[in-house]
Amino acid sequence: MSSIPADLKYSAEHEWVAPAGTEGVVRIGITDFAQDALGEVVYVEHPEVGSAVAAGDVVGEVESTKSVSDIYAPVAGEIVAVNEALSDEPQAINADPYGAGWLFELKLAAESGVDSLLSADDYTRQVG
Repeated sequence: MSSIPADLKYSAEHEWVAPAGTEGVVRIGITDFAQDALGEVVYVEHPEVGSAVAAGDVVGEVESTKSVSDIYAPVAGEIVAVNEALSDEPQAINADPYGAGWLFELKLAAESGVDSLLSADDYTRQVG
């Protein structure tokens, strides 16, 4: 079973959400389970910085040697940063999905939907 950090929140679409260090900003990536299912990641299409997104919106995509998968915004807010390093090294998603492989940062909207995300235990049961 892949690792599922207990201190993060998760979406049913296999994204994780973590505080980014700035009040009201979260960092988002795909889970170890998702990167493993995708296989070797070869390209990432980033969301546009400054764009407002609703929870569930498609904000980009991850292309692997097996398939292309949409990236969803697990919560609502404004895209404030993207992980530019993934343009040159998309395989960081495979090597370190909860660290160097993060996808984007989002400033949370007032009604962001964070409370509706899954705990690590709930996500573990989902992918069980």
